[in-house]
Amino acid sequence: MTAESIDDRIRYEVTGGIACIRLARPPVNAFDLAMVRGVIAALDRAAADDGVRAVVIASALPKAFCAGLDITALAGRSPDDIRALVHALYVGLFDAQNRLGKPSIAAVNGAARGGGMTLAVSCDVILAGKSATFGYPEIDLGVLPAIHFVHLPRIIGRHRAFELLFTGRAFDAEQAAALGIVNCVVPDAELEPETLELAAAFAAKPEAAMRAGRAAFMRQIDRDYRRRIAEAVEDFCEIVASKAAQARLRAFAAKRGPK
Repeated sequence: MTAESIDDRIRYEVTGGIACIRLARPPVNAFDLAMVRGVIAALDRAAADDGVRAVVIASALPKAFCAGLDITALAGRSPDDIRALVHALYVGLFDAQNRLGKPSIAAVNGAARGGGMTLAVSCDVILAGKSATFGYPEIDLGVLPAIHFVHLPRIIGRHRAFELLFTGRAFDAEQAAALGIVNCVVPDAELEPETLELAAAFAAKPEAAMRAGRAAFMRQIDRDYRRRIAEAVEDFCEIVASKAAQARLRAFAAKRGPK
């Protein structure tokens, strides 16, 4: 086994041909630009390592997978700073997964919200612990879950997607599985063993076939996806830069209600 830190919030280890990327930023693994870039760097490291045959993205925290973007990274920041963060999360993460060349699995424990949903759905397979919860709360902060406009209707249909995206409500792992957002739900204690078992099954397949097959699969399901997520960056940045959105973000960051 090899283990190291990409930075102090991203742990990277390889065991038996499986690279595990663990988010470790208490209390809820909220993303800033450096952390998103750390995840991308970890994916690129796994891509470059011929000994890695499958990749797992998980959390080192017991009750949170990833709560999404760090609000302090959005409130009061310049448009260029906001665009850099959102571009990395939307486009940079997609490109890293696209060039990975190996199957990736998200193991979702606890809360996955906003950008945490973006991270999970970037993977090829999603497993969830029974206590996992999901949601798109951006609308409550006066911003848009823009990337989810691209992929969620394709997964669960237009009408169900609209309801989740525009109520911002949380939903549990069983509903996520019923909607087709996650592959399956397992007892919390079995999430890591089940994920590693599936990763090992992928890792045991012929390498050349898996690499070529995943590339072909990505091409077939793309449907101009990358162009559309690049457009989502602009949609997100436009609304976040508005005075109303900035007021709500600053209020949230200050832990008080907006006036």
